[in-house]
Amino acid sequence: MDRLQTLQLFTRIVEAGSFSRAADMLDIPRATATYAIKELETRLGVRLLERTTRQVRATLDGQAFYERCVHILSELDDAESALRHVAANPRGSLRVDMSGTHAMHIVLPHIDDFRRRYPGIDMVISCGDRLVDLVREGVDCVIRSGTPRDSALVARPLARMPQLICASPDYLARVGTPHHPDELAAHQLVKFLSNSGIDHTLDLIVDGKPRSVAVGGWIAVNDAEAYVVCAMRSCGLIQLPRYHVESFLRDGQLVEVLADWPSPGLQVSALYPYRRQLSPRVRVFVEWISVLYQARFGALDGSV
Repeated sequence: MDRLQTLQLFTRIVEAGSFSRAADMLDIPRATATYAIKELETRLGVRLLERTTRQVRATLDGQAFYERCVHILSELDDAESALRHVAANPRGSLRVDMSGTHAMHIVLPHIDDFRRRYPGIDMVISCGDRLVDLVREGVDCVIRSGTPRDSALVARPLARMPQLICASPDYLARVGTPHHPDELAAHQLVKFLSNSGIDHTLDLIVDGKPRSVAVGGWIAVNDAEAYVVCAMRSCGLIQLPRYHVESFLRDGQLVEVLADWPSPGLQVSALYPYRRQLSPRVRVFVEWISVLYQARFGALDGSV
């Protein structure tokens, strides 16, 4: 293992807190990783890592060395990105995490186009709505809806998705159709459980101003598909991007309500670590999905 590869291995170990996970990320044997770090510590004459039964942590010297390594590797990425053939033909593995709904409805139906454009990139796509530690888990990029909260990540807005409120015909026949936001107090809501807690509100634009209305409900879910199924089984009202339920609205399984009081659009963004901002693989993927989202939902005003 050459010196550059050893620096890459060392940063991965610090970020992952594990020799095994770092070795898996770089596709090398764990024994090779252990030997390379021992050799590095011997050459430098300092102990870089503290090893326990549960985790590996950087020593004070190791932390200082890690910060220098990150800077060096970032500079190297910058230099490589400046080469036209590298930028045009990126290679390697790209790990992306997104919700199953975005994967199935927006990204995966076009993934063969991405492969034709960038045959040197191998994709690893995981689906879920959980909070992902990009650095520790070795994820290069995530696609998330809502306002980004992690200031340590680069956030690239992709689109603002139109939303609506809807329910099943059976639910509306039983409880009644609301014709004004003030009537929501008599209704039930399918609550959504996310990383920030249980959402029990409906968001509307009333008299030109945003308004959140708290609504009662007896069931909460943490999956977008389960959210829709609950509405179709007459569990209550739901609020979500229109694209997710277009087919159900067309065939009458769900019915839009309160259309005179529009729901605010839901922002969707690509997020990735600062130190990977210039990665050719991440850059071409984000540029590619930006086109997908804009084609589906329209361009963002002032988007970057």
